[in-house]
Amino acid sequence: QVQLVESGGGLVQAGGSLRLSCAASGLTFGSYAMGWYRQAPGKERELVAAISSGGSTYYADSVKGRFTISRDNAKNTVYLQMGSLKPEDTAIFYCAAGVGPYFWRSTYDIWGQGTQVTVSS
Repeated sequence: QVQLVESGGGLVQAGGSLRLSCAASGLTFGSYAMGWYRQAPGKERELVAAISSGGSTYYADSVKGRFTISRDNAKNTVYLQMGSLKPEDTAIFYCAAGVGPYFWRSTYDIWGQGTQVTVSS
């Protein structure tokens, strides 16, 4: 059974940091592109960061310089290090996996359950 399980969300003050983790099971992790999406209330789900099987990365303009995506293939885990957090980063963050170009939204067809990130002002 393919499963993605996110952890690390929570409440943080503006300017603070959080690290999200996503543990994958039931798939050949090293062959998959991995992405982090977020969805704020009333907004569409957006791709904020992605990493290819080879380690190439993509970031949305809104998080460039503040977020860092990384993966540990030995642990079947992808991370999202978030810094300089802003209230507008408040959202549910979802981990996603797929086979295809890592920067394409349509690549991702396996989803985690999401983890809430709340940034207070």
